Amino acid sequence: MKINRATSQRMIALLLAAVMLLVAAGCGKAEPNDHPADSSVQDGDVTLVIGAYSVVKDAFAELLPAFQSYWLQETGQKVTFQESYEASGTQARAIAGGFEADVAILAMEGDLDKVADAGFITHDWKSQINKGFITNSIVVMGTRAGNPLGVKDWDDLTRDGVKVLYPNPKTSGGAQWDINAIYGAGLKKSEEKNGTKDPEYAKSYLKSIHANVESLDKSGRASMAAFEYGVGDVIVTYENELLARLKKGMEYEIVVPKSTILIENPAAVVDKNADKHGTREVAEAFIAYLHSEEAQRLFVEHGFRSVDEKVASDTKDRFEVPEDLFDISYLGGWSEVRKNLYSKKGIWYQVLADI
Repeated sequence: MKINRATSQRMIALLLAAVMLLVAAGCGKAEPNDHPADSSVQDGDVTLVIGAYSVVKDAFAELLPAFQSYWLQETGQKVTFQESYEASGTQARAIAGGFEADVAILAMEGDLDKVADAGFITHDWKSQINKGFITNSIVVMGTRAGNPLGVKDWDDLTRDGVKVLYPNPKTSGGAQWDINAIYGAGLKKSEEKNGTKDPEYAKSYLKSIHANVESLDKSGRASMAAFEYGVGDVIVTYENELLARLKKGMEYEIVVPKSTILIENPAAVVDKNADKHGTREVAEAFIAYLHSEEAQRLFVEHGFRSVDEKVASDTKDRFEVPEDLFDISYLGGWSEVRKNLYSKKGIWYQVLADI
């Protein structure tokens, strides 16, 4: 059929109008109700916003591309990531304050609870697989190569002239784990001596170590950077941080204290943001992927202890077992820890005021 010039112009005009309508629809501002909680995978490419604590950055450099390949194969959809890495407490406050992360990966459940308390996480993340935790670790000490000061346990950090590093618990989840480990070790020592937990003894024990602290950095990663620049004799940190640095050729010694704490790191979909962005399905798939055997083995390669029973069993020879490993429940759980140690009149602030 022959199309005259006038008909052709009308067809072009109609096509242009249709295109403009589609563009206008795509550029409209998305409101929360535009993306119901049970929405399907977003059509076309999707961007997932990650709000994470600083220590997982190196592991995620491998995990994110691995998930991209997995999701593309499963769905044909390309995922891109917007990544933010900060001290855990800082990251939690940012998300609770409006940073639109679809997924939160933080150092401790207390920080994830802050996001939930602000109304951004509405599901029961603690009822998910592995109780919502994606990695484990323990608090250890790192020394210079050869352990020149002969550090063997927490007591050695109270000696005159021993310069200690750990981050600031006001901003860093890692710092709170460090302080919990030292305070808990003090409680253990008081039990050995007196048959009962003595908070005053544990506070004094924490105070005697904190008196030797050189600086309080913003995050665990910043504290490690300071140590690598030559600040301090001993760093109190995550075991996985030191194992990752050793793998990259840094020459440190890892000292596992007699008594230390099990670190449990959570991750969850940030419901309010995922629903607003229409990314719930891919966000949930990403969280599930972090619990997969493939991801758990990648975490182990970066020094973390696996939360997967099979992977943990396969890799147990890589990790030293402390003589007395306790978890947060020994200190009464996170609600008690926040009240007793980190409230404005808590033990930590009493220690600061006394020094």
